Amino acid sequence: MAISQKYGRTYHYPFSPGTTSDDRIKHDYWEQLQNIPNIIHTEKLDGENNCLSKYGVFARSHATPTTSAWTESIRRFWQIVKNDLGSLEIFLENLYAIHSIEYQNLEHHFYVFGIREHDQWLSWEETRFYANMLGLPVVPEIIVSKTPTNKTVFENEILALVDGRGTFEPFDAYDAKITTIEGLVTRNADNYSVTEFSNNVFKYVRKGHVKTDQHWTRNWKRARLKSEGGNYVDY
Repeated sequence: MAISQKYGRTYHYPFSPGTTSDDRIKHDYWEQLQNIPNIIHTEKLDGENNCLSKYGVFARSHATPTTSAWTESIRRFWQIVKNDLGSLEIFLENLYAIHSIEYQNLEHHFYVFGIREHDQWLSWEETRFYANMLGLPVVPEIIVSKTPTNKTVFENEILALVDGRGTFEPFDAYDAKITTIEGLVTRNADNYSVTEFSNNVFKYVRKGHVKTDQHWTRNWKRARLKSEGGNYVDY
């Protein structure tokens, strides 16, 4: 039995080319967006989904806390903050291990993208507030907007946004070639119910992004930070 509820499956936009057979597509995304007055697009980072709660540090499964080698650093950080978390569950992108993208301008290993409390996902403003209280950065913000009114214009805007280099200078981890960002995540900037997750969060992922296989954990490498030796390396 899971200790807590794992992070919900994020549906792809219908025009997101990076889908696999296991992914789900939000065909009615436009109708759902019309119900969201405040929207934020954030950069999708190539790491592992981790959750910090008073019970421990979790990876994708919430049946038991994770013990992987690349979470050793965030687990030490959790020891410092665990008594301050209360009912908050901090979801973050763990970039400690290099996956398909190697970032050349990485400032930190852990970026918060969502915070859940009981049956609610907190607003982006609250998410930033609590992340700052914990001394953690949030994922890069790309653009904040109101409810879109033209579907074609909106989709073209998304395609233009994902064609950029992003915040941390991504390179392909296998051939070292310059690449664009992995994609973006669109979310309701206000708070919303856990049961309404699939109607409030959507993503775009570029084609051919994932290049790791089931054996990548055998030879994983730690991601370097641009300020090695400074305050942002390890806890």
